[in-house]
Amino acid sequence: MCRVCRSITLPSPRPADRLLVALDVPSLEEASELLGRLDGILTGCKIGSQLFTAAGPAAIETARKHGFRVFLDLKFHDIPNTVGAAVREATRLGVFMLNIHASGGLAMARAGADAAAKAAGDFGVPRPLCLGVTVLTSLDRMSLQREVGVPTSVDAHVLHLAGLARAAGLDGCVASPQEISSLRLAMGPEWIIVTPGIRPAERRAQPVRVPDGRSPLLQTGGVERGAEPVRIPDRRSPPLQPDDQVRIATPRRALAAGADYLVVGRPISAAPDPAAAAAALVAELGAP
Repeated sequence: MCRVCRSITLPSPRPADRLLVALDVPSLEEASELLGRLDGILTGCKIGSQLFTAAGPAAIETARKHGFRVFLDLKFHDIPNTVGAAVREATRLGVFMLNIHASGGLAMARAGADAAAKAAGDFGVPRPLCLGVTVLTSLDRMSLQREVGVPTSVDAHVLHLAGLARAAGLDGCVASPQEISSLRLAMGPEWIIVTPGIRPAERRAQPVRVPDGRSPLLQTGGVERGAEPVRIPDRRSPPLQPDDQVRIATPRRALAAGADYLVVGRPISAAPDPAAAAAALVAELGAP
């Protein structure tokens, strides 16, 4: 693991640098427009499968031209040689962070970590932070056990995969807000924790229990203050996009629990005023 390279890319104390907007949009034009509206408010973005499939490496180039650091969220999961080759290309493109499915095993994760270090030297670019994806935020204990076939709790499986990621030489992991505290305790202060499933505090939310009955999660049931009225879908209009993340939390709670970076998508991109929504999230974390 490249400790020197990691020290260069560790997050600044400024909340604006810790928030990464998810560019989960269908076109490069929409991504560019959103980044333009967020210029001066946020400094980082996440590019995932939707935009990368639509636009390819041009999406990364566009984000960097806007002055945004890029977290490439493609969750590489393949044989070690293929993952290593993919990480090499991502490093060449200048991303500051990328991720690999930890469930792909030790050899696969190690191939990604080694490829990032070698590519950084070959291309003369900073080594990106390499993260292990643990358990997707759309899964709870019931689906993890019944559908995926993992008999342990979500917490236990996240800790297991994080340990595997560290043994492979990765720098941190992606996990839901519900596992941040246990990860920070188990993995120590240098382990990078990136957290999706972030929802603003102004959304009316009721705390409920996850299926294992131990840790709370927030199940949103309202809409943001000042938002436009929700239109009931009919036969002529497409259905409303459901919120498929079930292990969620507010930005302040996630940061207080020990997260390093927070990934925020729909609360910003689907807001009537994305710039105002982003600024409100930054304010919620505290003044820079």
